[in-house]
Amino acid sequence: MDAILLLGHGSRLTEANMGLRHMAHLVREMGDIPLVEVAFLQFGRPDFFEGISNCISKGARKIIIHPYLLYEGRHFQEDIAEMIEEVEKKYSDVEFVLTEPLGVHENIAKVVLERSKKDVKKVRILKPHEIEKRSLEIITEELKDYPQETNFNATELDIVKRVIHATGDLDFAKNMRFHSDAVEAGLRAIKNGMDILVDVQMVKAGINKRLLQRWGGKVICRIQDTGYRIQDEENKTRAEIGIEIAVRKNNNIGIVAIGNAPTALYRVMKLIRNEGFKPELVIGVPSGFVRAVESKEVLLYMKYPFITSLGRKGGTPVAVAILNALLKMAEGGENPIAPNSNGDKSQKG
Repeated sequence: MDAILLLGHGSRLTEANMGLRHMAHLVREMGDIPLVEVAFLQFGRPDFFEGISNCISKGARKIIIHPYLLYEGRHFQEDIAEMIEEVEKKYSDVEFVLTEPLGVHENIAKVVLERSKKDVKKVRILKPHEIEKRSLEIITEELKDYPQETNFNATELDIVKRVIHATGDLDFAKNMRFHSDAVEAGLRAIKNGMDILVDVQMVKAGINKRLLQRWGGKVICRIQDTGYRIQDEENKTRAEIGIEIAVRKNNNIGIVAIGNAPTALYRVMKLIRNEGFKPELVIGVPSGFVRAVESKEVLLYMKYPFITSLGRKGGTPVAVAILNALLKMAEGGENPIAPNSNGDKSQKG
């Protein structure tokens, strides 16, 4: 059975991501391939790997990946190619085909001309900060009637709201968990100019580098440095090897953020336990059905500062949202750190 996966960039605005779902419906109705799914490179759900999993769970044995992008930029040439390489190894019995992006096409030119002839009403364009402010106000209102599994302090709740803003999923108000020192440890690492180690390029791409560079830190991702070493004698994944390379070569890592690979999260915890690796904060939020749930449950009982999300949900948008929320706090754009009045150092929730 064939499937088409429409792969969009993704937006923090849930409403904006609906356009790709409408397009998938049109492709399904107009074409002869009944299975048409969507996925997003960042800021939206499902992500690429979840989209692939959705296709396969519905019986697809050939997946045609169509980047719903205008041009062959870095996402097409680097990120998508890298992710396809990963799924080809995971699903060896499935055929993956990558099409060209939308590009320059006469039909797109016709659409431009057609819309240029229509009467377009002048509308007030909201500025990005206005959209963000209004979105967070809506989230705050909806959370009032939403059941939560734990009580967050002010700074933790700010991070949870940013995650919900990035994913459009209120369930994160139930499944996010924070070590009581997590936010303070993350801010300390940022303000001390320490680096952030991530597992995949998509997490790196989403982090606000301007805010981080203000303090002297940088984002590190070494998965591409693994080269041909897809697996070694211990069957390590590229993400694991990339983490090990980074830890060996950099002694200024303050935060580790795992948004994609459970194996990388396990490796981080092993390096901390056995090899003296001591980051200030571990953010472990991989998503998926294989080892993701288990890896986060292990992290939940660690004594060092962590942030995680229980269950299958997580992924690149969640890791990016957490990191950018911390960077905004460090800049002074969010609530200051509230000291823990009872001095408890254990995890919350």
